[in-house]
Amino acid sequence: MKALRIIILVIAIIAVGLLLLAGPGTRMDWWDFRFGFTMMEWALYGGVAAGILGILLLLIPATRRGGATVLVAAVVIGLTTAAVPYLQVQKARSVPPIHDITTDTADPPEFVAIAPLRADAPNPVEYPGEETAEKQRDHYPDIRTLQLDAWPAIAFEHALEAARAQGWEIVEASEAEGRIEATATTFWFGFKDDVVIRIRGDNNGSAIDVRSKSRVGQSDVGANAARIKAYLEDLQARSQS
Repeated sequence: MKALRIIILVIAIIAVGLLLLAGPGTRMDWWDFRFGFTMMEWALYGGVAAGILGILLLLIPATRRGGATVLVAAVVIGLTTAAVPYLQVQKARSVPPIHDITTDTADPPEFVAIAPLRADAPNPVEYPGEETAEKQRDHYPDIRTLQLDAWPAIAFEHALEAARAQGWEIVEASEAEGRIEATATTFWFGFKDDVVIRIRGDNNGSAIDVRSKSRVGQSDVGANAARIKAYLEDLQARSQS
């Protein structure tokens, strides 16, 4: 029985190892992001297996005796590991499978300087169209154009400051064209998502539109929408201070 308890603990440790390596390995180009996702899937299955087996052995006095600590460790490590990819899957299912979000679905800001950088990206630079727009409007109705009570030149300065504050890599900032383009890199997997900000003058000051688009993946798991919301909140706070 001791050997069985050790095997269960090893399964749990392997699962957590797969989870911890999936993202950084993808970020460092050790493997394709799809393999990284597969590793997370293995981590889920391994963690669940270790957790269930550990609980079953804990319920049996003969197998629990003298090895409860090892089994508890296996259960905790296994189920905690499994929870991470499980919650990620649940989050992905809770949002529409889109990867291009914009405050203006009728006339989305266009990528100019970033377009060549996406030449080999699986997701083309063009806006997907009305189907994506409809899904966005249904799920993210609060993502819309931001109106600022400021001249375009001042709004541009605030917009650029806010973009830099997000930690994005600024690719181009053209005040004459009222356009800022940047690239955001996700922390764990190192995915590249591109952002374009458009500043236009109107009768009330300036209209700010933002578009955030993933280079890979059918679904962004809500990352682009969250990025735009955080950016606009920061921008609005800066313009009011």
